[in-house]
Formats: sequence, structure tokens, C-alpha cells
Amino acid sequence: MEVSVGKKFYRWHWFWNIVKHGMLLQGIRNRLALLGIDIMPYYWTLEGAETITCPEVKGDASGFTISHFTEEDINKAQALISGFYDKDLSNYIKEGQVCVGIKDDDAIVAFMFIKRDVYPFRGKTFYLQNNEGYLHSMYTFEAYRGRKIAPYLRYQCYEICKDLGLNKNYSISEYFNTSSKRFKQKLKAKQIKLYLSIILFKRYKKTLLIRRYM
Repeated sequence: MEVSVGKKFYRWHWFWNIVKHGMLLQGIRNRLALLGIDIMPYYWTLEGAETITCPEVKGDASGFTISHFTEEDINKAQALISGFYDKDLSNYIKEGQVCVGIKDDDAIVAFMFIKRDVYPFRGKTFYLQNNEGYLHSMYTFEAYRGRKIAPYLRYQCYEICKDLGLNKNYSISEYFNTSSKRFKQKLKAKQIKLYLSIILFKRYKKTLLIRRYM
């Protein structure tokens, strides 16, 4: 009986969270994907092209520093994360990707990656020019969530991209992930293209261009 009640509570808690954050359709999509029916509409999004002011962090940020994380930094971060999409973050560093992160004195606050050249996604490859980068795998540690860390780090990443000679920066926004889209809209990101990715039982893969916005 206790196990049954626990499962019901978990399911209700999961359902309430996705409804509260406007992610009901995203939650349904994820559940279908677990069954092998993985249908994902997504936006190819341009970021950092518009002039914006640096977002403010909530609370005391006097100990914050922005830097390029080393492999040692990212190994330390990954050791503190459980089940982060099964990604080998240190491998990104070995590939030559740039990791931009925030530390609060010695504590790791958040990080993200900048990839150049090409970016493969669900069977489709995006080819990037010398002045273009792809922004991905942003993560904020639980102790610092709710303090507007993500937009602050994203802004700092835009500035670092300029120093790297990247004046066009792209990312992927899942169509049903309203929180991600809302976050990027506040940074004046622009949706460039809408794609529909279909993966059936990990065998059939197809990506269709649905609409161009620019």
C-alpha cells in the first residue's frame, strides 16, 4: 500500500510540476519518446545578435568570477552532478570546445559550452562558419537556482564569443519547452528556423524543415 501511494504521489508531483511550468506538452513528448515514438519540433535560434544590458543576479554575487573552465574544473563539476544526460563533459574540453563558467570563490555555480565547426543533432548536422558558434549544455547547480544565474551566464558567454571572433551564436530550443523559449526571448534571441525531428524506435530518423523565419 505504501509503495502504491508513493508511486501515485510521484506521478502527481511530476504532473503538477510540468503543468505549473507550462511544460505539459513537453512532458507528454518525453513520455512518448521513452516508448520509442520520439517526435520533437525545435527552433534553430540566433542569440547574442541584439544589444542588451547585462542581467542582474539576485543576491550577493561579490564572490562570482567568470572564466574558461579547465578539464579539471569540469571533472569536478560532473562529479557533483547525478545523471546529467549521460554526457561526458570532459570530452567536450578534449574536443577543443570552450567551457564558460561561474565560480563563487571556489564553489562552481554554473557552466555552459561553446562548440565550433559542426554540431550534430538527432541525425542532422549543422555546419558552422568560422564566425559562428553553438551554445549548449548550460547547467546551474541547485544551490544557486532561482537567482537568475542562467541569463547572466548567457550574457557573459556572448561577450566571450565576441573575443573569440564569433558574432553569430546559435542554439536549439525545443518547441514545447516554454521555459527555455521564455528565457531566450528575454535575451532578445531570434527564432531562425523551425524543424520537425522524428525518431521511431531508434531506427528511423528524419528531420524536416517546417518554416523559415529569417
